[in-house]
Amino acid sequence: MAGGGARFRPIRWEAFILNVKDKRDTQIFAAQIRIALLEEMKARGFGHIGGSLSICDLLAVLYGKVMNYRVEDPKWADRDKLVVSKGHAGPAVYATLALKGFFPMEELKTLNRPGTNLPSHCDKNKTPGVDCTTGSLGQGTSQAVGMALGDSLKGRSNRVFLVVGDGELDEGQCWEAAMFTAAKKVNNLVWIIDDNKRQLDGYTQDIIAHFDLRAKFEAFGFDAVRVPGNDVEALYEALTRPAQDKPIAIIMDNVKGSGVKAVEETQANHSMTVDADTWDSFIAAVKQDLEALEKEGCEQ
Repeated sequence: MAGGGARFRPIRWEAFILNVKDKRDTQIFAAQIRIALLEEMKARGFGHIGGSLSICDLLAVLYGKVMNYRVEDPKWADRDKLVVSKGHAGPAVYATLALKGFFPMEELKTLNRPGTNLPSHCDKNKTPGVDCTTGSLGQGTSQAVGMALGDSLKGRSNRVFLVVGDGELDEGQCWEAAMFTAAKKVNNLVWIIDDNKRQLDGYTQDIIAHFDLRAKFEAFGFDAVRVPGNDVEALYEALTRPAQDKPIAIIMDNVKGSGVKAVEETQANHSMTVDADTWDSFIAAVKQDLEALEKEGCEQ
């Protein structure tokens, strides 16, 4: 029946907790994504850095531990799919896909240049591994619902993961899609809200206050949880929750620019234009974190 939910792969509860090695490996992957992202933006000189950095931990968990996909077959019909409705975070997705081998790392340097396969916003017709073209805020939510519902009707056991920006929730289309998701029990779709507290022109609290997003999604009919956006273990546990009669909404309590302190502390960090030395300082800071994680691994 339409909207009845998909049949899921059986997962044992023991698989819902990352062991020490997997947690560290995922943190290392997140740092690698940040470095590749920053190198990518350095080559262009500017970019949507704040909202891209804030989903790097999530992408590390999704592509490192949760999603089923085939690098050699990006359009595999039974793959799990990712819809980044906040399409300006595409550079973080590109960095992740390149690290996973969907296309050469060198191609990251073509970001947002004429003729590139890596435009500023996600484009499934250009970039191998991108499942949905997004950028006009709000529209990715409805597309994700349609993709998940279509997979369910075809009897597939895959899932669709939808990333929505907190500022993006100002769009009424998001709430129409959320209402439909819950009403039709499209429970092979996981909503992930990047609650990083800022949008293009200021703090979300000052522009349109969201109040309690977890309570709001629960009121819409979701099984909603709130987790730290930079905690890979908490993200993994939330993303691998077993399917219920209700769809899942994960509210990531986050910081815009997460993982690079200088960016976190920059007021206007939605999109930044800085010189090469500043990009290098951002990269050096993350490399220091990566080295610490790798050293920790060697000592254990």
